[in-house]
Amino acid sequence: MKYAMFIGRYQPLHDGHIWLFEQKINEGIPVLICVRDVPTDEKNPWTAEQVVENINSRLKEWVDAGHLKAMVLPDIEGVYYGRDVGYKVEQLQAPSEIQQISATKIRKEMGL
Repeated sequence: MKYAMFIGRYQPLHDGHIWLFEQKINEGIPVLICVRDVPTDEKNPWTAEQVVENINSRLKEWVDAGHLKAMVLPDIEGVYYGRDVGYKVEQLQAPSEIQQISATKIRKEMGL
């Protein structure tokens, strides 16, 4: 089975992220969320393991139904591919109200 892979920090997971995942799940494509293992700091107050736990808890219905998996990914410098590798790299165009969501703003509202 092929997955739609999303790579990010999810600090915190928010409705914009969920909108992205939902686009693929609604197409019948399961989602693999790869949480970058970055050092904790002001922009990354949670460990990658804590983020995965949060994702699994918040999106439990999708996890239990087999629509979503989350895992820790070593921090990456970039994503590269050779010719004809059998997958694509694509940006999903979110509506403006989703694009306005800011994890930085959410962290500030949380007092972090």
